[in-house]
Amino acid sequence: MRRFNSVMARIYPTTVVALMIIAVVVYMLVFYLPLPSNQGDDRKPKDVLAAKPDGPLLLAPAHPKRNTSKGSKSGLRKAPQLHKLSHKGKDVVNVVVCSDEKTLGGLIATVNSIWLNTKSHVKFYIMVDKESLLHLRSWLAIPALRDIDYTMVAFNESWVKGRTQAKDVRRESVSPMTFARFYFTKTFPALTGRVIFIDSDTIVQGDIAELNNTKMEPGVALALSDDCSSSSSRASLRQNVYSNYLNFLNENIKKLGLNPMACSFNAGVFVANVTLWKEQKITERLDYWLSINAKEDIWSTQRGGGNAAPPMMIVLYKQHTDIPPEWHVRHLGVTSGTRYSENFVKSAKLLHWNGHFKPWGRTSQHTLVWEKYFLPDPMGKFRLVRKYKVD
Repeated sequence: MRRFNSVMARIYPTTVVALMIIAVVVYMLVFYLPLPSNQGDDRKPKDVLAAKPDGPLLLAPAHPKRNTSKGSKSGLRKAPQLHKLSHKGKDVVNVVVCSDEKTLGGLIATVNSIWLNTKSHVKFYIMVDKESLLHLRSWLAIPALRDIDYTMVAFNESWVKGRTQAKDVRRESVSPMTFARFYFTKTFPALTGRVIFIDSDTIVQGDIAELNNTKMEPGVALALSDDCSSSSSRASLRQNVYSNYLNFLNENIKKLGLNPMACSFNAGVFVANVTLWKEQKITERLDYWLSINAKEDIWSTQRGGGNAAPPMMIVLYKQHTDIPPEWHVRHLGVTSGTRYSENFVKSAKLLHWNGHFKPWGRTSQHTLVWEKYFLPDPMGKFRLVRKYKVD
């Protein structure tokens, strides 16, 4: 008996060590050995989840193969497959969009949503910063977008040089692309008829031709949304009147005789009559107020939260037509919490995430609606930031 116990005492530690080695080998084989190619996992190292300790998970956009019946192994929510509406008629809808490097993915989603949901021929006029020109061109060359009709140029930032400093406590510079919309006739001088400008944090769910056909009052160059009526105003957290955007103590503002309690408007979506825009010298007048604001305190981001709207509010005071409310449901980016029901969002023809919480960011509302139209960046520079629960 003593001999048996002595033998077991020598064998037992050896056996335990051997079993532990076997367990480690099996674990490595199961969890770390690359999957065979016939299992359909075509992810690349840059497509996997990367996490900082105690921080949010960052997800690189996947690059799924089209027309595949196999489900994703990454655990991401898969957007429904979208189909392009067939073209009918010969009318052309002109759409102007602008973006810098920070919002390129938003522009892609905006353009894709417009193109997929219209039966009309859409011609896109795209203005970007010169650093993003080649990047966006490669993005627009992917199969899902290669049939889009567009003209793209680098915005001439010298037009606003020295006039983009934000007048708030941080004194940060505003992107020159914020003001590019003022110069669309100067950038694209051959444009005629009507033009629709749309911000790059929007999704269009209706046929853009309907917005293009908005009835405009005689002699009025612009149609846009005021911010004092409809459900969109109730979602806003700030007072939507002129006095909340403009400095009515400034002598230049006093001379205009503006009503400080007049309703403000949102400049993120508008329909413009190009002929009237030129005749009324709207670009030149907007440019003039940018120059005045660079020298004096006319408006600031701290006062009203916007930079493109205030000069347009001055120039177009009581000189614009309203667009239908369903064609500009806004303030989705004002808070991260849901302010609209899913049914309401589904019925809207244009959704606008104006505000701090963008749909490509970590915290935003109704992001699934936006993700349906987003297409991954082939260069991998623009990445969605998402929170995911890890089991």
